[in-house]
Amino acid sequence: MGAAVIVDAHFHVWDLSVRDQDWIDEHSPLRRNFAIDDLAPEARAAGVDRAVLVQTVTVPEETPEFLALAAEHELIAGVVGWTDLTRPDIADELARLRELPGGQYLKGIRHQVQGEPDPEWLLRADVRHGLAAVADAGLVYDLVVLPHQLPACVKAAASLPELPFVLDHLGKPPIVSGALEPWACDVRALAALPNTVCKLSGMVTEADLASWTVADLRPYADVVLDAFGPRRLMFGSDWPVCTPTASYEQVLATARELTDKGDRAQMFEITATRVYDL
Repeated sequence: MGAAVIVDAHFHVWDLSVRDQDWIDEHSPLRRNFAIDDLAPEARAAGVDRAVLVQTVTVPEETPEFLALAAEHELIAGVVGWTDLTRPDIADELARLRELPGGQYLKGIRHQVQGEPDPEWLLRADVRHGLAAVADAGLVYDLVVLPHQLPACVKAAASLPELPFVLDHLGKPPIVSGALEPWACDVRALAALPNTVCKLSGMVTEADLASWTVADLRPYADVVLDAFGPRRLMFGSDWPVCTPTASYEQVLATARELTDKGDRAQMFEITATRVYDL
């Protein structure tokens, strides 16, 4: 890979017997359990040394469960959890999470902004208060957004220069259509802010699931490579969301094909280690 260590900065697990994942379609192959022990052999075989577990649902019970799991499993080096950013006692809640078993693994917070009907949800006063508390806690904030929400991301990141913002999945560009604008312009505006980072992740699920090629993904990868540069890009598998269209090994090989060998140490290890303080 051109890197001594590979960090997977984005994966998920869930157990449907514990709680439903209401974002999964009834007939999707994702509608089953995915555990860390399912991923670990694939990740180790691919040379992955550490990984970041990312929240999937907006319920308060999930983050403590993930922190406890991180304390038990050596592959998990960090957790990006969820808590309600709009709660008035958000600072106290973040402190409470850090006191739980495995609390030292809490590295960031994420909310499914992509599901919010208000395209400027991130700019609400109560949300901004929560984001400021995330910054004060020394955590990062992961952005899972759709392209039309990127302008609000730019404003939010500009207003909170002390908070690192991590853009998941390139901001979900319209790869199926082949269109670049206005997504590319908005991504470049976000990348112009020094407190922003991007994950090279989730691309295969935004492409044609049955027939995508590396050539389909390359224009979008090239935009973020040029805009953020390797020091502000990190690899994420988005396992198991990727599995209906690509294996773990395929996702990793695709990321390698989309990047230059000389940049891989940064993108496959150093950026994630630095940003998430792994």
